[in-house]
Amino acid sequence: MENSIFLGGGGVDYAEKQGLTLKYANRHGLIAGATGTGKTVTLQILAEGFSSAGVPVFLSDVKGDLSGLAAAGSEGFKLHEAFMKRADQIGFDDYRYEAFPVTFWDLFGEQGHPVRATVAEMGPLLLSRLMQLSEAQEGVMNIAFRVADEQGLPLLDLKDLQSLLVWVGENSGDLSLRYGNVSAQSVGAIQRSLLVLENQGGTQFFAEPALDLDDLMSVAPDGRGQINVLAADKLMGAPRLYATFLLWLLSELFETLPEVGDPDKPKLVFFFDEAHLLFEDAPKALVDKVEQVARLIRSKGVGVYFITQNPDDVPEDILGQLGNRVQHALRAFTARDRKALERAAETYRPNNRFDTVDAIRDVGVGEAVTSMLEDKGVPGIVERTLIRPPSSKLGPIDDATRKHVLATSPVAGKYETPLDRKSAFEMLQDRAEKAAKEAEDAEARAEEQSAAEREFNAGRRYSGSRVERSSSRSRKKTESFGGAVLDVVVKELKGTTGRRIVRGILGGLFKGR
Repeated sequence: MENSIFLGGGGVDYAEKQGLTLKYANRHGLIAGATGTGKTVTLQILAEGFSSAGVPVFLSDVKGDLSGLAAAGSEGFKLHEAFMKRADQIGFDDYRYEAFPVTFWDLFGEQGHPVRATVAEMGPLLLSRLMQLSEAQEGVMNIAFRVADEQGLPLLDLKDLQSLLVWVGENSGDLSLRYGNVSAQSVGAIQRSLLVLENQGGTQFFAEPALDLDDLMSVAPDGRGQINVLAADKLMGAPRLYATFLLWLLSELFETLPEVGDPDKPKLVFFFDEAHLLFEDAPKALVDKVEQVARLIRSKGVGVYFITQNPDDVPEDILGQLGNRVQHALRAFTARDRKALERAAETYRPNNRFDTVDAIRDVGVGEAVTSMLEDKGVPGIVERTLIRPPSSKLGPIDDATRKHVLATSPVAGKYETPLDRKSAFEMLQDRAEKAAKEAEDAEARAEEQSAAEREFNAGRRYSGSRVERSSSRSRKKTESFGGAVLDVVVKELKGTTGRRIVRGILGGLFKGR
């Protein structure tokens, strides 16, 4: 299993070693299966394997179980004998218990180092997705970001964006002429959504110091890759914030990392647990963005692995990008479940020894149907695989161990103290104060003037233009008098008297003939 990660044993009696080739690990993957079938343990052993190969890992710990990566397994554990028996059955000769280098992160700063990002880094598209804005409201959000760029207003935290939106609302008339309609209703709706986001913990997340991506891609002194564990048990209470954060992190990696082609091993592996949260009610523009990132980030040395209950949770265009697959059991209790099971089986190269549909339905806990990319990136033949036991602790660690890991972390003390430097909120506040002071000074100067000065300033003074307007007014009156006389004559001519005069003149003329 050189240059690969040992997954477990397949074939007859599970004696054939199955592994994930590091060269193709950046071509993404999928871990799927019903609840309780072993997805979390598979994720744990993959993280261990990548770390041992010197590859940093980022993963989210939805249930708290993955914190056990920071501690070694124990012979006193109730499954010790079962683990040893399985290791012997699949030929895991060098199996031993060990802890791995772990860094804990937490958006709320409670179970790990605080994770922060600025509003500007998040961008209008992801923020609009996070707050479920309408198309018109998203347009106003884009205008606000454009104004911030043009006027040099840094958007770092939520109060920066809130104050900028107030300014946009106050100047909506001028902005509408240039960028399109900016309604007070749209601004108000965005402000309400920001208030909800603030109540969900957005104030802690949108702040500085922002997360340095280099800290996620570090290697421990012993050469093993650092495993970054995001505490997500509380975060799952705000699923949209969870999905948006992970998508932002993926986008930042895509935009920041240089092209590396096809490296011998990934520079980072990113595990996206509960992947269905990313795509639920997602607009097409967002799904297209995920597809683009998944397709192109491979050349930057980043592997993305989605963990979900059913492969149907992942859009088909993205599912086609996932070459390495571990499929735990799918239960077919309904007609819909049976169709999903058949669709999942159709994506694998068949194995003559068994029917893929039956295998996906019948595999037990800790067993999976696997297919890994082989030479030249060709999908391997599907195999029933008995997943190897983990070397780290199965289950969560205690609070004392977590505190020790945090205290000895390579980034200890770097993110704990928040920063609040001058940004859009302070700049707009300075503008308002300056305008108010100028108005106050003008009013004070007016009050200091003497009564004679005020009367002189308010009085009318002689000017040539006034004489000219007066003269023209006189001429206009004269011209108006002549015009009035002419109007009377014309009116009279149009009347009965006028017609008599005209008939008399014409009659005289004809008589003369």
